[in-house]
Formats: sequence, C-alpha cells, structure tokens
Amino acid sequence: MIAAPLAARAADAPSVQCQAPRAVAGLSAPLPRLSERIASGAPLRIVAIGSSSTAGAGASGPDKTYPARLADHLRARLRTSDIAVLNRGVNGETDDQTERRLDADALASRPDLVIWQVGANTVLRDGNQDVSERAVRRGVERLRAAGVDIVLMDLQYAPRMIEKDRAPEMLGRIAGIAATERVGLFHRFAVMRSLVQSQGVAVTDLIGPDGVHQNDRGYDCVARLLAIGIEDAVRVHDTSIGPPQGGRPGSEN
Repeated sequence: MIAAPLAARAADAPSVQCQAPRAVAGLSAPLPRLSERIASGAPLRIVAIGSSSTAGAGASGPDKTYPARLADHLRARLRTSDIAVLNRGVNGETDDQTERRLDADALASRPDLVIWQVGANTVLRDGNQDVSERAVRRGVERLRAAGVDIVLMDLQYAPRMIEKDRAPEMLGRIAGIAATERVGLFHRFAVMRSLVQSQGVAVTDLIGPDGVHQNDRGYDCVARLLAIGIEDAVRVHDTSIGPPQGGRPGSEN
C-alpha cells in the first residue's frame, strides 16, 4: 500500500493534526461479518474490550473515551446511525484477566466485531509476556469460533510505555498473533508515533499528565483513524456504502 495519508474530514477535524500513513493505520485484514451486516442494512454491534485505555482513564467523560468517539466517527463514515459500540474496558486488567471474561462481557452481547486492546499492563508492570500471548491467542480462537470479526489494538505511544525495554517485544508479539491468526491489527503505537514524529504533534496533545493514558484529543484521534481503518477493511468486501469520505484516502490503572 502507498503511504497516502488517512485524514479526518476538515469539517470536524480535532485540534491536533490527525492523520497517518495507510501503511501504518490500516488493519491488514478484511472484516467479512461487518461487511455482510452493512450490505444487508442490519444494525452493527461492536464490543471494545481491554484495560483502562479502553475504559477511558484520562478522558474528561464517558463520551470522550475512544469507544464513544469511534461510534460517532463510524456513524459518519458508514452513513448509518444504527451502530452501537459497547465499552467493556476494565481499569488495571491484564490480558489473561480479559480473556477470562470474553464470554460474559463480549460474546454475550452478540457482537459483529470485537476490538481487543492488549499488552499494555503486562509491559508497564514488567509482566510475563508469554502468559499474555497465550491468553490473547486463546481468546482470538474463541472469538473466531463464535464467528465474529476481530481487531487487536496494540500499545499506546506514551512516555511511560516508551521507556520500557520490553515494549518492542510486546509489539512484535501482538503483530505476530494478528499475522498468524489472520485477524485485524490497529497499530496504535505506530499511529501515535507517526503523529508525533511526522506530523509535529506534541506528546502532551495526545497523552495526559500521568504519562500513560490518552487525553480527550488522543482518544478522539485514535478513534478517527481506527474508524477509517475499519471503513477501508469493510470496502474489501462491500462497495454499497459509497466512496471514502474526505479529500484524501482515508501500569494502566
């Protein structure tokens, strides 16, 4: 894929320059169930699950979390109001803990897509990455068996995360899971790093004073780019929703 920028629409752009190369922000996997639901005009249900950066630590309110903002951006991009994004984040959780509640907190809601934010607390606490990887692989297998689309979300680009020596290892493990299991991956770390290093966005425009959690702008920007990645993945299977919008293609405690 060429590195054309994914950009939010100018009319509702955030205060930070929210764009990233397609090669960085793309999900690298289609979303067939979501595509089928869109093509049939059915309502869409998405579950966002993970730890505190899913729950919304650092946001000024529930409507500023990434799942809430994602719902708004998807409604605009997919041209339907019948989209629910359920926030199933739990502060302080590790991947093995999240994996144990997938049935009750994700599959019980009968989602079309599950976005699973993984790895952060294991890195921040210098935890066992083997345990984390095994839990995520088990969870992905269970979600796939239920017939839902899956997108993994990796680490945030934040001062306290960057200083961890084993953060690159975890990023590699998450990418490896997505590749071998053939599920989507939203490269949150690379997207946020691109904003800082290539777009001139200050880290403090994206991350709050604790040095780890995103602020309102950070959550909104991640949600915008994730929405474009989802839209692009849907287009692999479905053309009924029209051309892309916009002038250019589009411890956590």
